[in-house]
Amino acid sequence: MPKCRIFGIDDGLKQVVADGLYMKTMIGQTISVAVIKFVEAAGRGLPAKAHDHGEEASLQVRGACSIFEVHAGGPEIERPMNAGEAMIIPAGLSHYGVNRFEGAGVSMRLNVVTPPRAEYGSGDETPYYPLADRENAS
Repeated sequence: MPKCRIFGIDDGLKQVVADGLYMKTMIGQTISVAVIKFVEAAGRGLPAKAHDHGEEASLQVRGACSIFEVHAGGPEIERPMNAGEAMIIPAGLSHYGVNRFEGAGVSMRLNVVTPPRAEYGSGDETPYYPLADRENAS
């Protein structure tokens, strides 16, 4: 029987990069959900990697960020997003993010992607995050 799942935004995050990146992922039948928390201490210099996947809704929960659209043979387009703002990223659009941190040194997003991201595994694994120069973030 199907059932609803409730989760705390800032509860149960797993360390991906010490003092810099914490995440959790959840997989539904047709969506994946990721909570991504960057901490300024080690998260400011983490190199983002351009990537694409299915359609994404992204909500900036704390701090701010800029999402950069990457277009082959054209300029990158910056899309700033502040706390409380959301963005829809079309399926197949290559993009990456750069964080801006609030006074407490945090930038946090909630991302929902359909279809579910293939890189996300079971809840027992260290979550995947697309960092430049790294196969995965573990």
